Amino acid sequence: MNNYNYAKPPKILTNKLNNHLKQPSLTQEKDACGVGFIADIENKASHKIVMKAIEALTCMEHRGACGADKDSGDGSGLTTAIPWKLFHEYFKQKQWNFYNNTDKNLLAVGMIFLPKDTEEKIQTLFETILQKENLTAIGWRKVPNNIEVVGKQARETQPSIKQVFIHSTNYSEKELENKLYIIRKKVEKAVGYSEINNPEDFYVCSLSCKTIVYKGMVRSSVLGQFYQDLYHPLFETSFAVYHRRFSTNTMPKWPLAQPMRYIAHNGEINTLLGNLNWMKTREIFLTDTYDKTQIDDLRPITSITKSDSANLDAAAELLINNGRSPQETFMILIPEAYENQPELKQYPEITSFYEYYSNILEAWDGPALVTFTDGNVVGATLDRNGLRPARFCITKDNILIVSSESGAIKIKTQDIKEKGRLGPGQMIIADIKNKKVYHNWQIKSTIAKRFPYSAWLKQSRESIKNSIFTNETQMELETAFKWQSAFGYSREDVELVIEHMASQGKEPTFCMGDDIPLAVLSNTVHLLYDYFKQRFAQVTNPAIDPLREKLVMSLEIQIGLKDNLLQPGYDINKTIKLSSPFLTENTLIQIKNSDLTHYSCVPILKTNQENLEQALSRICKKINIAITNNIEIIIISDKVEALKVDEIPIPPLLIVGTIHHYLIENDLRHKVSILVETAQCWNTHHFACLIGYGATAICPYLALETARQWWSNPKTQNAMEKGKLRKQNILDIQNNYKKAVELGLLKILSKMGISLISSYHGAQIFEILGLGPEVIEKAFRGTISQIGGLNLKELQKEITELYSLGFSDHKKKKLVNHGFVQYRPNAEYHINSPEMSKLLHKAVRGYQLEFYQSYQDIINNRPLTSLRDLLIINSNQASIDINKVESIESIMSRFCTGGMSLGALSRETHETLAIAMNRIGGKSNSGEGGEDPARFIQLKEVDTEGLSKQFPHLKGLVKGDSLKSAIKQIASGRFGVTPEYLVNAEQLEIKIAQGAKPGEGGQLPGTKVSNYIASLRGCKTGVTLISPPPHHDIYSIEDLSQLIFDLHQINPKAKVSVKLVAEIGIGTIAAGVAKGNADIIQISGHEGGTGASPLSSIKHAGSPWELGVTEVHKVLVENNLRDRVLLRVDGGLRTGLDIIMAALMGAEEFGFGTVAMIATGCIMARICHTNSCPVGVATQREDLRSRFPGVPENLVNFFMFVAEEIREILAKLGYRKLEDIIGKNNILNVKENLNVYKTQELDLSTILAQTEKSFDFQISENKVAHSNGNVIDNDILNSQEIKDAINSNSKITKHLKITNINRCVGARIAGKIAKLYGNTGFEGEIILNFYGSAGQSFAAFIVQGMMIKLIGEANDYVAKGMNGGEIIIVPPIKNSLNAQEQAIVGNTCLYGATGGKIFIQGCAGERFAVRNSQAVAVVEGVGDHACEYMTGGIVIILGKVGRNIAAGMTGGIAYILDINNLAKEKINPEIVKVQKVLTKSGEQQLKNLISEHLEKTSSTIAQTILTQWSDYIEYFLQLVPPSEENRAETNINYDEIIIREA
Repeated sequence: MNNYNYAKPPKILTNKLNNHLKQPSLTQEKDACGVGFIADIENKASHKIVMKAIEALTCMEHRGACGADKDSGDGSGLTTAIPWKLFHEYFKQKQWNFYNNTDKNLLAVGMIFLPKDTEEKIQTLFETILQKENLTAIGWRKVPNNIEVVGKQARETQPSIKQVFIHSTNYSEKELENKLYIIRKKVEKAVGYSEINNPEDFYVCSLSCKTIVYKGMVRSSVLGQFYQDLYHPLFETSFAVYHRRFSTNTMPKWPLAQPMRYIAHNGEINTLLGNLNWMKTREIFLTDTYDKTQIDDLRPITSITKSDSANLDAAAELLINNGRSPQETFMILIPEAYENQPELKQYPEITSFYEYYSNILEAWDGPALVTFTDGNVVGATLDRNGLRPARFCITKDNILIVSSESGAIKIKTQDIKEKGRLGPGQMIIADIKNKKVYHNWQIKSTIAKRFPYSAWLKQSRESIKNSIFTNETQMELETAFKWQSAFGYSREDVELVIEHMASQGKEPTFCMGDDIPLAVLSNTVHLLYDYFKQRFAQVTNPAIDPLREKLVMSLEIQIGLKDNLLQPGYDINKTIKLSSPFLTENTLIQIKNSDLTHYSCVPILKTNQENLEQALSRICKKINIAITNNIEIIIISDKVEALKVDEIPIPPLLIVGTIHHYLIENDLRHKVSILVETAQCWNTHHFACLIGYGATAICPYLALETARQWWSNPKTQNAMEKGKLRKQNILDIQNNYKKAVELGLLKILSKMGISLISSYHGAQIFEILGLGPEVIEKAFRGTISQIGGLNLKELQKEITELYSLGFSDHKKKKLVNHGFVQYRPNAEYHINSPEMSKLLHKAVRGYQLEFYQSYQDIINNRPLTSLRDLLIINSNQASIDINKVESIESIMSRFCTGGMSLGALSRETHETLAIAMNRIGGKSNSGEGGEDPARFIQLKEVDTEGLSKQFPHLKGLVKGDSLKSAIKQIASGRFGVTPEYLVNAEQLEIKIAQGAKPGEGGQLPGTKVSNYIASLRGCKTGVTLISPPPHHDIYSIEDLSQLIFDLHQINPKAKVSVKLVAEIGIGTIAAGVAKGNADIIQISGHEGGTGASPLSSIKHAGSPWELGVTEVHKVLVENNLRDRVLLRVDGGLRTGLDIIMAALMGAEEFGFGTVAMIATGCIMARICHTNSCPVGVATQREDLRSRFPGVPENLVNFFMFVAEEIREILAKLGYRKLEDIIGKNNILNVKENLNVYKTQELDLSTILAQTEKSFDFQISENKVAHSNGNVIDNDILNSQEIKDAINSNSKITKHLKITNINRCVGARIAGKIAKLYGNTGFEGEIILNFYGSAGQSFAAFIVQGMMIKLIGEANDYVAKGMNGGEIIIVPPIKNSLNAQEQAIVGNTCLYGATGGKIFIQGCAGERFAVRNSQAVAVVEGVGDHACEYMTGGIVIILGKVGRNIAAGMTGGIAYILDINNLAKEKINPEIVKVQKVLTKSGEQQLKNLISEHLEKTSSTIAQTILTQWSDYIEYFLQLVPPSEENRAETNINYDEIIIREA
């Protein structure tokens, strides 16, 4: 037994869970990176391998980042075989015995970070533990390092770095590895429990007899200089895994550098808290393989105090040390999307493997490219989404190279024998022990055949298909009203949500944001769900597209006892598989009647006998007893026989969370599934909360009854008869409701980048606003609640008040209408009330101060609504004369309008906003959708009536007015993003998320896509436009950095801003954005308006900007990054006081959306999404647009009022400038005698807290945009020949070398041309021939007249935003590989292209031509999701294709060569029609482009096709969306038909 004191918790593990700053794995430690490996397949060790790995790291420096000192790297490192030759020399110097490794005579080495002041104590502790485990510590070596190459920040925290050498005579290599694993855990725990200072600085990088890790907080380019061993010629290895880190958090932490002990990866685990909770439940399985003392040492396997990468590594470490190979381990932890994979038809054993483990372990979702090694195998796998690139090649001398970039390691073309890329879910390994390389299906099939998984499944798995719904109502109408009232239903819930879902089969859409009080501040009762905000992906990981890429998503769930993770086949437990967590009443009956044992629990609070806490404890004890009696399913049901006034059903979310955490704590959670039969669950957010806190499946019996009652209502039947509603039967409408819930759940999962409901299950991906520590600890442990709130007693009071509505004498036949969604007199308060709008209209129409003051009064004296309403400003400075305060003009220069697109808004509104902002020196925002170039020129002719012939639809104009939006937005759809658009901007805004619907894409209904809108967006008139949820070139923080780089390339004068939405952890994300070279960060609050959004998103996603801005400002200050960026805020700003509050919390600029629209005429009709705006603000209908009442002067007046109010407040506070109060939260205080109806335990310390560094910062004084430094485009543009060619429209040819560090080549040249000539005015020819491996975004944004040829290969984002010209990419002449088998360009090529042609002799990666609107492309193979969201152009694919082709393709034509008849099943059939080439025009179009491809590339396949044209034309498929059906190329009614031989 060890002798450590377990009476107190280890310092290193102590954690106050409701403080997010103590949860680094959840909110602070996020990273993304460059990663790869190099391995000698024949296991020949050499120093060359190390040098090649260092070369690769140096070539991927741009994928990493540095801290505020611009020198401390975020981390880089190598994992290699142990360099015994090098260490042998050291042993000689020390006169130590060097043992040649034999079966039972082994050496191991540990690479250790030690706290400098306690290193000797820890070494002694380490040695003592080794001795007790029958191992010998031979000695310690201080690792030679060069401190001079380390940045200042990293130097201050650099640990002592030592190696310990260990001798074993008792164990085999495998046994020793497992023993070292246990020893490391034992030492970590011992250090944590000891009195040693700074135990968190102790870290074991590696402890192994096979591998060693050299890593640190250094830039990759100096790793070899820092660790002098690496450059030593005796450092020999047969493999090296390398990693360069881009961390969003810049506080230097040496242990967070990668590689970890087994892995190096470049993603982020989206499901982390759930993975940790579930891993804790599996620790009980350790008893089958370890003895009691070892288990104590091993637990916890994973920990909330560690980063996501460290936890994934720990999970892998457990499985590998229990006999799994690394490749099997990652098949289990990171399964591919096997359910929709046509190729798996040949490998049923692999499907069975995945099916078996799907119930045992939930997937770790989001790790992207994972490289791994255990010293015997070196490999890489992509996760199921495949969102990051992974290129590989095998050389003729048997070296396997895998990297997240092509060209990182220089290899001569003639030396390559195989080249390719990993697709989603694919794997490759070098088995250096057996000297072989294995590819994906070969690896997986071998592993899957080890055990009879299929037989085990047949023995244990039962599938229940959801049975049919109940076909008649179950309650009398009055009874239904009573139950609905008692469980919290309102008229809005029934009419706007349930009835809509039952009728339409989808969630209701609404608009204009959320302008009611937070649930905790409201005087109205709220459901417990309303205190929860869904979290969402931003920057560090992408959202998924649940609409177009749902093939990687699944709602399948399994019920029953989970098998032993560590011993497959040891227990074969019966389970039930369901296609969805939505249970019908009949399905629940089937489950109750199945072989699985169940216990039904009715969670009742008996108010005359107990309080809420006592009731929860009582129920948990009952369930504990049930589980000890081998119950497998717990059914939580509030379906009582009758409602009783003193027996209150406990809210299902509260009881589920309580039971879930109670069972985890008591090592029982793995034994049962929790099902919920509840009346209090009807919208998608409710389902998500219940599943997120542990429910496996839910039967919403009262919601289904409500749908049936609606269908049975004579009014509904009458509406169906008259055709006002679609005719459906009672089963149809219940199925519609179920479908709507399921689609909504997919959307909620996708916001966070999660693919599987099984991974979302128990993952707690929420932030809580308004519940206190007592409630959190009881039911929602690990969820972050920044502002405290209700305790259990206060929560009981709210539950009781809500339940009592069911016994009201006044509401027996009519549900209460709280007015949470739509404004109603005498209901819930709405900020944007008719009274407010009318006062503002009166104020701005003629600058009438008295009306503005009245407007100001009703806003400032409103009921408690936002967090800022709880605060008051107390300045200790004397007031000053207002004449000493900065001018109105100076203040107004800080104002912006929100990103509202032309399309969502009418031309009149959009242009009026721009004119007004330009008049005041502020900035208007184009929103997504492009901008008419006619607006880029100032108005010169305006008549005395304020009218212009050029813009006859506008009023109130003045000569010199400008309609140009200073801020041009780049959203995920890239609509209208052309070179000309980009170069005519002062700022370029990357919209990562939107306040009203974070994590989701945008949508413009087809009714709003007029001819004019379609011309700007490069799409078809009348066709609905969708922006995908993710930017397809931003899957990580380094991808965002790349897009920032791209935008700085094309327009070096424009500042680049990044728009984020407030949520917990936003500060960490913002730190990464600042390091990514952004100039501006914008934080949007959850109140923000929108033209259209799912109602559940408006209400249940995003946090108050007060929390977001405070956190971002604080983190930037703490990390010495505050001066790098300007901080802007928007979301519900309406008055000067709002601006002052935002400034005190750290904001420098201020965005106005909804209120700006109201000032220009909006009357808050809240029907923006219908194209029926009665005052022409948010419609494209010309009859309604003609009613638009606004003139620029109205908005100017509003901003003058606000600016003057700001001046008055500043004068009163004693400050001369707004700048002087930025970040001064020390003059903010909580209001005295504050009366919050629901709780007295709100805690605003998050907003008010100060640290030593709180006021030691500089705000950004950058007058110019950040620079990309010296780039190859500058060299080209500085050539006199190029200058002359551009200026004189002449022709020039250049030949240049290129490497992967040359990124976005061509864009700056394109920007120069576009600024002079627009998109199409240049008549010269700039011909650039490049040789080598091009970096990311090659030839992005090129314009007419640019001809770019690459002889070599390229990485991701080739031809991004291309508008004209021509790109040719061909392999080098000495290349002997088949172009159709060779990956020559990366992922997401042609993204958002608006013109031009590209010819690629080789294959592309995933998402080729995503959102292409006009470009023409010929390529010889593509990955998954090609032509996604395409709205125009032509794509020809002359080779293999991946899955999900043409998803969301609404325009353009695609041709696929399908020789083997395999492509058809890979095409998404939802929109496009798949046909042969039918017409002569279609044939000619195809033949001409293939001929051009042959001419440009000398393509072998093109030559073959053209030579045998009459044969090959039969193999082509033509993909035709409805908008292209009536044209000569696609329709025999518009052209001659091809005459085919019989």
